[in-house]
Amino acid sequence: MNSLTRKLLWLPLLAAVFLTGCGTISTMGKLEDGAGTEASKMWDKWIAADGDIAMATTWSRKVAPGVTVKDIEDTFVAVASERNMKGVGELPLSQELEARTGVKQKFLKVYSFCSPSTARIMVDFSPAMGAYLPCRLTVVEQADGLWIYTLNMDMMVKMGRKLPSPLKEEAMKVRDTIYQMMDRAAKGAF
Repeated sequence: MNSLTRKLLWLPLLAAVFLTGCGTISTMGKLEDGAGTEASKMWDKWIAADGDIAMATTWSRKVAPGVTVKDIEDTFVAVASERNMKGVGELPLSQELEARTGVKQKFLKVYSFCSPSTARIMVDFSPAMGAYLPCRLTVVEQADGLWIYTLNMDMMVKMGRKLPSPLKEEAMKVRDTIYQMMDRAAKGAF
């Protein structure tokens, strides 16, 4: 093999490095195991939702028939209490819109929960994570009934930069709590 042929064989590799960037290659090694799988799931949801990024980055559950808003709220509080999360606020949007307009609105309310100690270590790890605080669940009345939406927390704990211990374990507890709150409330399972 002559010198020119050897140099030509290196071209695809060099092209790949320059096209993807050294930063991309270095970042890949810093991600959680399985991050690519999570990214692929999100991509598939994004495509299935015709590019609706909110559908790709959230979890949702249709609330079972007969489950009331009070049932949902009671379940949120019960699960939060069981799992040492703190309710930190509510934003009754439909109620506010009704007060402003005098027109009856479909139900829309945001519920905020937090684990202050986990929030602190998460923001110390990445100050930008503060934009995701506190954890929120939203109850939305639609034509087919009530739905619960929340951020897909797998983005934070399974798709990003490797979380150090004990942050990873604490973040998984918060993730599991929010998931349980949504899932149990949608079933009316106190």
